[in-house]
Amino acid sequence: MAQGQTMKQAGARDSFHSKRGFILACIGSAVGMGNIWLFPTRVSAYGGATFLIPYLIFVVLIGATGVMGEMAFGRAARSGPVDAFGMATRRRFGNEKPGRAIGLFPVAVSLAMAIGYTVVVGWIFAYTFMALTGTTAGMHGAEDFGALFGGIAENNYFWQTVALLVAFAIVIFGIGSGIERANKVMMPLFFALFVGLAVYVFTLPGSGAGYEYLFVLDPAGLADPLLWVFALGQAFFSLSVAGSGTLIYGSYLSDDENIPNSAKYVAFFDTIAAILASLVIIPAMATAGQQLSAGGPGLLFIYLPNLFADMPFGNIVMIVFFVAVLFGGLTSLINLYEAPIATVQEAFGFSRAQACFAIMAVGLVVSLLIQGIVSPWMDVCSIWLCPIGAALAAIMFFWVLGRDFWTEQMNKGREKPLAGVFFPLAKYGFVGVTLFVLVAGTILGGIG
Repeated sequence: MAQGQTMKQAGARDSFHSKRGFILACIGSAVGMGNIWLFPTRVSAYGGATFLIPYLIFVVLIGATGVMGEMAFGRAARSGPVDAFGMATRRRFGNEKPGRAIGLFPVAVSLAMAIGYTVVVGWIFAYTFMALTGTTAGMHGAEDFGALFGGIAENNYFWQTVALLVAFAIVIFGIGSGIERANKVMMPLFFALFVGLAVYVFTLPGSGAGYEYLFVLDPAGLADPLLWVFALGQAFFSLSVAGSGTLIYGSYLSDDENIPNSAKYVAFFDTIAAILASLVIIPAMATAGQQLSAGGPGLLFIYLPNLFADMPFGNIVMIVFFVAVLFGGLTSLINLYEAPIATVQEAFGFSRAQACFAIMAVGLVVSLLIQGIVSPWMDVCSIWLCPIGAALAAIMFFWVLGRDFWTEQMNKGREKPLAGVFFPLAKYGFVGVTLFVLVAGTILGGIG
């Protein structure tokens, strides 16, 4: 049977058309602002290559437990979190109602994250347009760009609406014809554009200091506990485990798909995206004799545009950079909206279009209302709500459904059975990780 056919599900439910499309969609959901405005900052603050060691360890751990688990859980249920959690409590306790009620939580978290992300992608659209039209030409100094961003952050209704309309113009066509097709275009372009930027920055005088910092290992730094805490938080949030997005994408998979293999690709390319961002941003900072000390929106919308303005061909660099960032933002945004859309479809029997318009209306109204408070809104989602959603999905899959069910689901589509050691690693290790991220984030005010 051809690959495109093996990914199609029987019945009316939509699905991915190919393994490559599914993997690119999952990579797109994981690649986002955390890779671009936070990972380079963490690398810079915690010793370059020294930070990469614990980060890669945690990427492997979370990819081999949380990412695989959510994919397999969704595929087993053939639905989103509400029905998946309901299936878990029905099989274990004979009653699906508690599970369905609990499953509403990660769906609500996904919608809340999507609404906040809509504001951010609206900012990216505004900057992309300004870069293309030369609006920022002649602006110099962090003060100019700070004033520009301050105005956009408080009054960006038009581009925020554009961001929402573009996202829903993609998701309304469904999984195969909408989300998969969009990711097949945007993800390769995202990587190609960042590679191009990295090559350009390599040619700039002074960039060598950035590479030296990025790739020099300081073994003494590994003794810093905060290094390990922030590496864990970065890996956790970067891989987009929250009990919703990865689970819902997994629900569109056929039984022929090798889930551990897919999770491996997602973790690998998400890490490559983060490293590419660092290879652009950290050496670029070095060309200006600066060390990266702060991340978040300020880095993306104030400091980097100011830095680009003083570079040779800076206007072209700014265009390429924000187009690439736009692709990363959009692929994450459409993933975040998919779980609420699918839930509305399943709960009310809506058509795809009806569910999209219902969720789009909520997203538009609320995102416009939170423009001035989007930073604390996203902090609440990332520090508390996402880890709770991930923990709930993990408990349902690894604890409530148990080892026999896990073994059956993980070995579908595989020639060799998955090693049994992965189950206790997930049952105890990943659930422990989600709880640690929640507690550490609360104490430190965010770790991802």
